[in-house]
Amino acid sequence: MELPSDVKKKAEKIALQWKQEKLKAVSFLLTERYKNDSGKGKRLAVTKEEAAVYSVVRMPATYAAISDALKYTLKAFPELSEIDSAIDIGSGTGAAAIAICSYFENTREVLCIERERNMRELGEELTKVYSSVKWISGDITGTDLSQSADLIMESYMLNELSEENRNRVIDKLWDKTEKVLLLIEPGTMAGFEVLKDARRRLISRGAYIAAPCPHMGECRLSGDDWCHFTARVQRSKLHKYLKGGDVPYEDEKFSYMAFVREKPCIKGARILRHPITEKGMIKLSLCTSDENREAVITKKQGELFKAARKASCGDAIDLKS
Repeated sequence: MELPSDVKKKAEKIALQWKQEKLKAVSFLLTERYKNDSGKGKRLAVTKEEAAVYSVVRMPATYAAISDALKYTLKAFPELSEIDSAIDIGSGTGAAAIAICSYFENTREVLCIERERNMRELGEELTKVYSSVKWISGDITGTDLSQSADLIMESYMLNELSEENRNRVIDKLWDKTEKVLLLIEPGTMAGFEVLKDARRRLISRGAYIAAPCPHMGECRLSGDDWCHFTARVQRSKLHKYLKGGDVPYEDEKFSYMAFVREKPCIKGARILRHPITEKGMIKLSLCTSDENREAVITKKQGELFKAARKASCGDAIDLKS
C-alpha cells in the first residue's frame, strides 16, 4: 500500500525548503546513524532537516510495512475490525497513524507519542487532515502510559533501545493493551531476534500470538534463517535522488508479531518465502501449527491450487482448501 499522495507531496514540499545536495548529505548521515547506532540509546533523527529527509526516504517504506502488518493481523484476528482507540509509540512523522486511519475510519482517537520535537512537529503537519490523530511529547522508556487502548503498536523502535529498556517498554505496552499489541521491526536477523525475545516475554505473561505464527511454541527458525516479509514501495524522483538509486521501487523487509488477550482461532499455515511457480505446480515454504516444511501444490488439488496461485509471501493459506 502506498503512502497517500497528498501526504507524500506535502512531505517533499517541506523537504525542498533545503537544497537537494544538503538533503542528500543528510540522507547518507541518517543511513549510517540508523545502521551503526541503533540499540545504543542514541538520538537518531533530531534536526528539522533530518526529520524532513526521514519523511521522504523512510516514511513511505515504513507506512507500507505497517499497512501490510495491519492487513495480516486483521485477517488473523477479525475482532480488530473495529477499534475505538489506538496508541502509536515512537511515532516518527506519522506513518503508523495514517495507516491506522486508513484501516479504521471510525476510530475515536489515535494517540501519537514521539520524543523528538522536530519529528513530532512534522508529523503533526503531515497528519492534519486526520481529525482523530493527536500528538503528545513523550519518551516511553522514562514514563508510563497514562491510558489504555484497543490497539497499541510500535514500529522500528524497540530495536533502537537497550535490552533492559526494551523489556520495560514491552511490559508497559502490554499492560495498557485492550485488544491487540502490534510490534513491527526491521526485517533483519537482529530485528527478528528482538521480536523473538518479546514473543517469549509476552507469552509468559499470558498473551496469545495472532500473527504471523500459527502456533504458540518456540520459534523454529534460528541461525541465518529468520521470519520476514516484504512490502514493495514506489520511489519518487526525489526519493531516488536522496537514496542514490536508479530503480523506481524498493522492497522494504520487515518482521512483525501481533499479540492478543483472547485466544485466536488460527487456521492454516503462513507462507514464509516467495512461492515458486513451475508448470502445473507451486512450491511453498510453510510454517504450520506442527512444523516448518516445504509443500508442493498441484492442479489436481483444485481449490488449494487456486489459493496458492494467488498467494504471496506473508499470506496465510488453509491447506484444507
